[in-house]
Amino acid sequence: MKNFVEELRWRGMLHDIMPNTEEKLNEGMTSGYIGFDPTADSLHVGHLTQIMTLIHFQRAGHKPFALVGGATGMVGDPSGKSDERNLQTPEMIEHNLKGMKAQLAKFLKFEDAGNGAVMVNNADWFKDMNLFTFIRDVGKHITVNYMMAKDSVKRRLEGDSGLSFTEFCYQLIQGYDFYYLWKNNNCLVQMGGSDQWGNIVTGTELIRRKDQGTAYAITTQLIKKGDGTKFGKTESGAVWLDPAKTSPYKYYQFWLNASDDDVKKWIRIFTLKTQQEIEQLEREHDAEPHRRILQKALAEDITV
Repeated sequence: MKNFVEELRWRGMLHDIMPNTEEKLNEGMTSGYIGFDPTADSLHVGHLTQIMTLIHFQRAGHKPFALVGGATGMVGDPSGKSDERNLQTPEMIEHNLKGMKAQLAKFLKFEDAGNGAVMVNNADWFKDMNLFTFIRDVGKHITVNYMMAKDSVKRRLEGDSGLSFTEFCYQLIQGYDFYYLWKNNNCLVQMGGSDQWGNIVTGTELIRRKDQGTAYAITTQLIKKGDGTKFGKTESGAVWLDPAKTSPYKYYQFWLNASDDDVKKWIRIFTLKTQQEIEQLEREHDAEPHRRILQKALAEDITV
């Protein structure tokens, strides 16, 4: 087996990791998951870091679970948001889920008998749970003090828009996702962007308090552009993975237009090229920067 954490580390993807996680993963095949909320009917380049994390997880010999949030998508995650999201109808969410599932199937190997990927929808375990069951079986294990201490909650409470009870509950819902997958699918690790650390740790805490179990957490770096502008956004909006929303030409141009500083980070994160291949490309690029060798290699790899 490959060392998954070391793979993230040399690629510059690793942000935070719970103690003993790397050692646990190195013991053998482990199940882990990442959640994707259905805010649109297509994933965009902002999701690519998490998609690549699952790809590396599977290539390292582990079993990846992709959770699509049919339930959490109806609530909205306050992490990293300054305002409350508009709530979506069940019909919108179902439409978005279909598009996301089809895209995720292009990146992960689902048919592999050993460590084939699994797609799950948290609506399957939340649809029959009523409020009283939730606050009794989940809410009583996590204190309000604990929830208030999360950075995502603090920022919203200190801001102008405040935080609704709906979004305040999000970390409990995501925490229960982790508990359910730990209990029923032996998912020991949850992964996500660094803005998800608080929500992920709520899950490990729920597992510990409810069943005296042990679970693990890994977060990856949030991608930022060197000029300070938001990654994945252009003047015309988001850069989608659906060619009907962002043409292959515009998608290629997005990567081709990366700055020299950005491309040296992105080619590690968004391709499966080896360290040796990337270092060779960097030497060629630095010798003749006007040829934009790194940008072309990245754009071709990720578009084709």
